[in-house]
Amino acid sequence: MAEEHTKNETNFKREMLAALPNLRAFAISLIRSRDRADDLVQDTIMKAWAKQESYQPGTNMRAWLVTILRNEFYSQIRKSGREVQDTDGAYTSRLSVPPEQHGSVDLQDFKTALAKLPEDQREAILLIGASGFAYEEAAEICGCPVGTIKSRVSRARLRLQELLGIQDENEFGPDAQVAAVTAAAAIR
Repeated sequence: MAEEHTKNETNFKREMLAALPNLRAFAISLIRSRDRADDLVQDTIMKAWAKQESYQPGTNMRAWLVTILRNEFYSQIRKSGREVQDTDGAYTSRLSVPPEQHGSVDLQDFKTALAKLPEDQREAILLIGASGFAYEEAAEICGCPVGTIKSRVSRARLRLQELLGIQDENEFGPDAQVAAVTAAAAIR
């Protein structure tokens, strides 16, 4: 059994090596850059070697390798569409994010305010807002009518706004100063 495995592996290597010139020529025709074509062939050989158990001995090795190469080529093209070339760091230098400490403080304030809600309102708003249940599902969980859940959620939202001192939705996220600095950094 081990002898047959060694023989199959030797045949696999021999067939793969014989296919390399054609594989390289195909890669060059796709990419038109010898260096990148060589990289593509290397990636193809590595994938083929890792998946050699899926190769059926006696079938067309060259066709199998060309299929792997072609799929790898298209995968790289798709991947490159999502990547940004930034060799000089110009793109990276324009990126900025607001500081995290504001979000941490806001979250702690929210947790404190949430703890001050009556238990029935806290349960209702957590089921609807945090857990994503529909009003009907939350009503079933709590064993009460849907209208009661809606009322509890509404009262909880109003009480949270009052406890947190929130007047409108623009008060969420970074404050005006942090937003201005972040926007200015993105323009540079």
